[in-house]
Amino acid sequence: MADYDGGPVALVRSALVAAGVGDTVRTFPAGVPTAAAAAEALECELAAITNSLIFDVGGEPLLILASGAARVDTKLVAEQLGEGRIRRASPEFVLRHSGQHVGGVAPVGHPEKIRTLLDNSLQKHDLLWAGAGDHNSMFSITYTELRRITDATELTVR
Repeated sequence: MADYDGGPVALVRSALVAAGVGDTVRTFPAGVPTAAAAAEALECELAAITNSLIFDVGGEPLLILASGAARVDTKLVAEQLGEGRIRRASPEFVLRHSGQHVGGVAPVGHPEKIRTLLDNSLQKHDLLWAGAGDHNSMFSITYTELRRITDATELTVR
């Protein structure tokens, strides 16, 4: 992982602005390390929280953007992708590939592009909230814009 000035949240802000969606990052001093905590702080449905989950597929990262109200079915995802086993990544693997710690991983702002899947159930919501690079920050975005800026493949993940 490279050393970046400003930290992961600054990288997320820069990525959002560069993608043309604007800086919608909000910071919460008490922290929002879980989808439930974020939904409570943002006063939104748990299902509108977009978890950024990194998995290990044969040593390569796979980022799945999933609803905070759901659990990813890795067997279903593997079958749809024609992949072998999809494993939950270790915190060290997540940090190495995303530049961000588990619980604060954002869909953008990584040192290198990560193959990304987008839970198609998220399109039910007018506005989504996603982690912004640390345990205290979230940003808002529409489903269409999130898909565009991450170049994600839409998929049923549960």
